[in-house]
Amino acid sequence: MNPPVKIAVSGAAGQISYSLLFRLVAGDLLGPDQPIVLSLLESPAGMDFLDGVAMELADCASPLLHHYSCHSHPEAAFDQADLVFLIGAQPRTQGMERRDLLEVNAGIFSTQGRALNDAAKRSVKVLVVGNPVNTNALIVRVNAPNLPSENFAAMTRLDHNRAVSLLAARAGCSPGEVKGVIIWGNHSTTQYPDLYHATVAGKPALECIDRDWYEQEFIATVQNRGAEVIRIRGKSSAGSAANAALEHMRDWIHGTPDGSWTSMAVCSDGSYGVEPGLMFSCPVTIQDGRWTLVENLIIDDFSRERMAASEAEILLERDMVRHLLPGF
Repeated sequence: MNPPVKIAVSGAAGQISYSLLFRLVAGDLLGPDQPIVLSLLESPAGMDFLDGVAMELADCASPLLHHYSCHSHPEAAFDQADLVFLIGAQPRTQGMERRDLLEVNAGIFSTQGRALNDAAKRSVKVLVVGNPVNTNALIVRVNAPNLPSENFAAMTRLDHNRAVSLLAARAGCSPGEVKGVIIWGNHSTTQYPDLYHATVAGKPALECIDRDWYEQEFIATVQNRGAEVIRIRGKSSAGSAANAALEHMRDWIHGTPDGSWTSMAVCSDGSYGVEPGLMFSCPVTIQDGRWTLVENLIIDDFSRERMAASEAEILLERDMVRHLLPGF
């Protein structure tokens, strides 16, 4: 077998991690021949729960789980980590405002950014899943100045998957026949699910569906899907979020199929008029573990207006956490 890959997971006793960890030890991320080391991070208050999760992982008797360890300090958890899932965050509950969520979680991610800077491998891939993901990822990245900015991403793959699924259902096809969906901007109700470049079984998506449905129902449904899950389930998305995190990281490692792209919130270089340095969701292709922005897409006025609105929200969030962004 290959040398073990060290995977660190924060919030390891939480709902999303509980759905993710058992897939990791089953080989769903790195394959059936790649052993892993799991480094599990929790708050001091959550360590008893984490011990229970660790017992269940051990009881799987997975030949791929080379070793696991439990931590309450991020420096120890991230030591020489190859891959990091930053899941631990105060979850959004019904009626909670985005500002409230940002204030609660911002301090957590600045601490974790400094720990990654000091302890993780220089080649580490860091995926932020805890909300608000774009701004949390910005905080982590800025607080880890010795790591390349391309090592950080925020997850909008769940939004991407929701858009693919909804389009496929409307068009009467399987999700596998949908290509070219884009999530632009913030993982929030201002995100813009763009179908102008999407195809359904090789045909332009907007020729396969009613444009009024797209503009008046589809966009809002994708934007508000998380809140709807909370309304119906009483809890935030867990299984679908864990699946999206795994798919995001798997594509980041193994690459996107030829001619296709996925949506990731990554550091803007100013393309498409987005302010440089923001963590902004956009279409990327991935090869050899490195993502590349899809360039030169035609953006019409309808799309540009929605992208600008989402950018404005990210800028507002950035300004709220300026004190946690040294030198930015």
